[in-house]
Amino acid sequence: CVGGNAPLEQVVSNTLAVLHTAGRDDVPVGAGADRPLLAEPVDARHVHGQDGMGDLGWPRSPHAPDPRHAVELLRDILRAAAGIGERVTLVPLAPLTNIALLLRTYPDVAAGIEEICFMGGAAHVGNATASAEFNVFHDPEAAAVVIDACADLDIAVRMYGLDVFYAPAVTREQARSLIERDPNGPAGLGGRLIDYQCDRFGSESGTIGDAGAVCAVIAREALKTERLPVRVELGGTWSRGRTVVDRRDWGGDLTHDPHGQANTLVEVGLEVDAEAFVRLWLDTLSAGIR
Repeated sequence: CVGGNAPLEQVVSNTLAVLHTAGRDDVPVGAGADRPLLAEPVDARHVHGQDGMGDLGWPRSPHAPDPRHAVELLRDILRAAAGIGERVTLVPLAPLTNIALLLRTYPDVAAGIEEICFMGGAAHVGNATASAEFNVFHDPEAAAVVIDACADLDIAVRMYGLDVFYAPAVTREQARSLIERDPNGPAGLGGRLIDYQCDRFGSESGTIGDAGAVCAVIAREALKTERLPVRVELGGTWSRGRTVVDRRDWGGDLTHDPHGQANTLVEVGLEVDAEAFVRLWLDTLSAGIR
């Protein structure tokens, strides 16, 4: 876990609560970085509620986090996977601080990574600012480190950003059906979070949000990507935290560009089969209803 939508302690508590609700207390949860690498911390409680989870008053888990720091927990998991010839797909859904620390401190873990599919960035739009998406804006240096490290360590990387983030949306009616059928279980929790979004934004539907990045790993064919050079803007007054996605024709003469092409080519999500992602989200939650 990392500080993001809420401060770190609250994020850890929320993660443990979700896993307990899902009956997966066996999944270890590690507390990681509580602030960005360089910048002052910010959060998004004004959007996601003071507890970062819609202020639902959801029951806390009776379990404690793993004693290892999140970076060491990830290190151990990835080394263990590599040791038996397996590889793990990482799906960071928050600022990339922990992943940056992991890849630069323990670069050998690349042997255990199949792919990094992160929720963050955008080719065309922003939300934290007019230029930048929140997760990257929260810690631009970390995002830049991760993107650069993926090139250095030959790790495949995909970006599930704002260009597709809002499209997979669940209706209030669908959400309330989940709540009615499973009021205290995972489906009910998912439905309540959608219902909270509808109230918060005055809409009759809400996005599945970060879950879309998980859907992109399960249903790869439903996300259309282009392999493009990507950099993170670190110095701009108005554009700090922007993911600069280079969509130029590299067959032309670009010798006038002093920056050249970025080292890292990222599979940037540009179109999504929203219906397929919503169906996967609903089916997954409904499968747990007893």
